[in-house]
Amino acid sequence: MEIKSAEFIISSPAVNKCPAEQLPEYAFIGRSNVGKSSLINMLTSNRKLAMTSSKPGKTLLINHFLINKQWFLVDLPGYGYARIGKSGRERLEKMIRDYILHRENLTNLFVLIDSRLEPQQIDLDFLVFLGENGIPFSIVFTKTDKLSKSKLAQNIKTYHEKLFEQWEELPPLFVSSAETGLGREELLGYIEGINRTII
Repeated sequence: MEIKSAEFIISSPAVNKCPAEQLPEYAFIGRSNVGKSSLINMLTSNRKLAMTSSKPGKTLLINHFLINKQWFLVDLPGYGYARIGKSGRERLEKMIRDYILHRENLTNLFVLIDSRLEPQQIDLDFLVFLGENGIPFSIVFTKTDKLSKSKLAQNIKTYHEKLFEQWEELPPLFVSSAETGLGREELLGYIEGINRTII
């Protein structure tokens, strides 16, 4: 897929404030500081599209970007950390949950996982939540350029084994690097393949 245009449309504080257009939406989510905004910028070849920060918890709203005037890329707040206090965290959790469960044109949720880490319980619990609610999702391992090929393969194998403890079949898995562009063609090709069946 060639990205011909990528434009910011709106930041929404709740799912009922999201755009009314019934275009397919591909949302990106992960633990705070997993490299979500950097990955979005890499996919769209626009380093300034999504706001990046070294501090976790920077994305606090549902951010819609219109791609090729055909589909939305959605940047969701990270889960698990935000320097905004208990009430703020509860608001974020409700916002994320409401979007995932009630946004009818959510086509696929890309769950970003830091490839450098052992399987984290918060990620595993989130995947179970998606499975229990029948949400279509894929897993994207990020920051793979920080690891040797052998260590990356080992970490992904460990993750596979952990997932198979609870899952009979795994969702699509991708490896990516915002630094090198690894995974860009595969992710955009996956989105394009789905769009061909619904647009």
